[in-house]
Amino acid sequence: MESQTQTDRTSREVEHVAEQESGSHANRKRVAYLVSWFPKLTETFVLREMVELEKLGYQIELFPLRKGSTKILHPAAADFVARAHFTGFLSIAIVIANLIAMFRMPIRYFSTFGLLIWKNLGSQRYLTAAIVFFPKTIYIAQVIKSLEVDYVHAHFASHPAMAAYVIRRITGIQYGFTAHGSDLHRDQHMLLEKTKDAAHVIAISEYNRQMILDVCGQEFRDKVKVVHCGVETQRYPRSQWSAVTDSATDFQIACVGTLHEVKGQSYLIEACKILNDRQVGFCCHLVGDGPDRVELERQVISLGLEGKLIFHGSCDEEQVKDILSGMDVLVCPSVLARDGRREGIPVVIMEAMSCGIPCVASDISGIPEIVRHGVNGLLTPCGDSGAIADSIMQLLKDSDLRQQFSKSAVETVEAEYELSLNTASLARLLEISMAKKEIAV
Repeated sequence: MESQTQTDRTSREVEHVAEQESGSHANRKRVAYLVSWFPKLTETFVLREMVELEKLGYQIELFPLRKGSTKILHPAAADFVARAHFTGFLSIAIVIANLIAMFRMPIRYFSTFGLLIWKNLGSQRYLTAAIVFFPKTIYIAQVIKSLEVDYVHAHFASHPAMAAYVIRRITGIQYGFTAHGSDLHRDQHMLLEKTKDAAHVIAISEYNRQMILDVCGQEFRDKVKVVHCGVETQRYPRSQWSAVTDSATDFQIACVGTLHEVKGQSYLIEACKILNDRQVGFCCHLVGDGPDRVELERQVISLGLEGKLIFHGSCDEEQVKDILSGMDVLVCPSVLARDGRREGIPVVIMEAMSCGIPCVASDISGIPEIVRHGVNGLLTPCGDSGAIADSIMQLLKDSDLRQQFSKSAVETVEAEYELSLNTASLARLLEISMAKKEIAV
């Protein structure tokens, strides 16, 4: 009943926003999106959100802090690449923009730069970023002002939120930001200042929301809202999941994500060794690329698992969807990395659950908010290869449980992680924020 009420309420928000934003292209509200990199293969959630907002009548002006160099481009990203406002680190235009700001608003210019230095002294990473990105952010602020942008939204609580904070101080334009995973968990320097000045703060999970409030204070509880990332759930095939997996066929296991410590693939490989020792027929598909690929390939060889694990490399979202369509289980063995990184809620879980694929995932960060142990999937302790193997075995042996999880998984994502509904909730927050007046500069 509660999920239905939420769906009905959000559907009304979709209609409201569509009404508000219908009309000519010239009347569209302009929203500047600040991101760390673009294009970036692994950040489909940002791309999908921008596409959906434009469907609702917004004009997205994309400002990447750095240009990505991915060789594989999602089809929907091509248009944004063509019209994105890419900016170098130094140019005549950047120098001129900074000179103008220095002379027109010297106190605000130098006090903002000084504040970035002071508040990030304890973080080499953020301090370096503040120094490197500040000049180009001043230029971006000038461009945003000239485009008559109505609102600035930053994806990630790290460098993009810092840039949005600077732009507000220079132009007075309202901003908000979305906090995902490692951008929030690794380093909280200046999080209070970013949150305090923002019109709203989006957390992609209740876990993230509570972390922000723990750091910044409960007085911001009305400002920090949970809006999940989402997927177009109906785009994912699911009819085959009503059938019982043929016991004579190898159990198909998928793990999708950057090959990096935080994703925990090494523990899944260890779990595969346990399954192999138990003479279980399986094939494990590692989808993605990253800095740990060579090390993971060596691990596979050292454990004698050649032929049991397939490295697919980088794939676009259509290729991922095709791979998922043939899987029996998705495993997300995420861990807390040594440098403090951790997951938010991996979007691939939403994609797999849209297919009706049961998930085995670590009980970390916001993951238990989507994978509910014993209801629509199974949770395991971080770094516990034995628990991962046992959970896979449980699903392999119990077809009734697989079908129960499959049905519940689809119900979960349709009610709580549908892209159009969640983007409409974000759009409503944008409308409320844009109604606030700019600060005087």
